[in-house]
Amino acid sequence: MTPPLKLDRIDVKILAELQKNGRITNVELADLVALSPSPCLMRVKKLQQAGYITGYSAQINVAKLGETLTVFTEFTLKNHRPPDFARFQEALERIDSCIECHLVSGGYDYLAKFVTAGIVDYQNIIEALIDRDVGVDKYFSFVVIKTPFVKNQIPLTRLFADRG
Repeated sequence: MTPPLKLDRIDVKILAELQKNGRITNVELADLVALSPSPCLMRVKKLQQAGYITGYSAQINVAKLGETLTVFTEFTLKNHRPPDFARFQEALERIDSCIECHLVSGGYDYLAKFVTAGIVDYQNIIEALIDRDVGVDKYFSFVVIKTPFVKNQIPLTRLFADRG
């Protein structure tokens, strides 16, 4: 097993810049992080190999494609054993409209985010999930009326500023 890569502030800056623009050229990236292109590319490759960079994707303006409905759903499970959590998580992961799933503390067990074609589509998804009997005790749905903003970048340089 490979020991974890020790990141410094330049590595964190590389990750922050790639998070902003995954299509940036190596020369542009090197300039932004004050490295020459060759060492910059070597660092990017090491970050990829170590699993810090898990992929690159395009951010899509879904609203341009048509109407959708976003719903946050709180789920409480009947039982709280590891197999119960695993079974529920596997079931949610198979639902393509479920784009986020978080195990949380507080008054419920999971917070999930669904993006669906509409309220009927969402209700069909939930009913199918309940019919599968994956341990849901209760759920509460919160329909998103408006999304004033979404940030797609985590403030890496602020969170990890103390890196050597």
